Amino acid sequence: MESFLRCYLDCFNKLPRNSLHDRRKRQHVVDYISTLIEGCSKVEKDSDESAIEAIKTILKYHQENKDDNGKVTMLLDEIYKCEKTFERILIGAIFGNKAPHYIAGWKSDFDSEEENIRAVVYFLDKANRAQFNLFLDFNPKEESFRFIDLPIESCGKASPLKVSFKIYILHKHLPSTWSTRYKLLIFLRFGAKVYTQNEDITLFEHILNRLLEFNHVYPYNLVACLQLLLRAVTRIKIDKPNDISQESYQLLLEKMYERYFDLIQDGLIPPERCGISPPQLKHICRCVIRDRLWENYQLPDGIRSLPVPEQLWRYLDLLED
Repeated sequence: MESFLRCYLDCFNKLPRNSLHDRRKRQHVVDYISTLIEGCSKVEKDSDESAIEAIKTILKYHQENKDDNGKVTMLLDEIYKCEKTFERILIGAIFGNKAPHYIAGWKSDFDSEEENIRAVVYFLDKANRAQFNLFLDFNPKEESFRFIDLPIESCGKASPLKVSFKIYILHKHLPSTWSTRYKLLIFLRFGAKVYTQNEDITLFEHILNRLLEFNHVYPYNLVACLQLLLRAVTRIKIDKPNDISQESYQLLLEKMYERYFDLIQDGLIPPERCGISPPQLKHICRCVIRDRLWENYQLPDGIRSLPVPEQLWRYLDLLED
């Protein structure tokens, strides 16, 4: 296995750096390595061991030659070291399979949007298991980011969650065949941050302002996105400051009534999520438990290890209210 791979990689290493810009050539590399693993597994009668050996060989070769071979990326850490972004993984999943060509100038590595979304879920899971964090060069505060919250350069350095929300907020029709709500659910289940320090206005302000434009006749998909977002936070924030002093709390109530009275009256903003009445104890517990699991990189898989009924598993996993 190692000898075959090294011979192939030696030949590949002599190609120009831009040789992988063509999607067909990238697929050729994948097909060759997959065929090699399949052939070796038939001899060794252990496909898992063959795959592990292939990955170790490729990574070892990459480490030995990365200063000379154009830094061909194989895993998340290496991808970011080389490309300073994960757009090849994320853009197609968020916008649709054809979008990367128009947004970033390259074609998606995936044959379908469904395949791309499954790849994102795979990488989200692996990033959590590896407790994967990155420090970004352009971030002056030297704050580390998890894979799920990494800014997308070509989308104004917004996180995948924020980009997904803003797509629907700015467009009356969904940009792809897959529901935006389904994609939001994926990001929220894995612990994407709803509130961040570097945003001018919060996601809630974006979506509530958009709802006001519909004059009491609200589109289902937009309402469904709001309801899903409400599952992941203790209360709505429409301003950047995080303090919860009595003065700021009263100011929040006044602003909510002033700006979004129609939405409160129509029941789109629950009283217990905007400060009019206290949040339900059950919901507060959900948010606290999810915070602890997030801190330990155990969202969403860690939920199923909790000694609670399955109905509560689904509640904690944001799958139902």
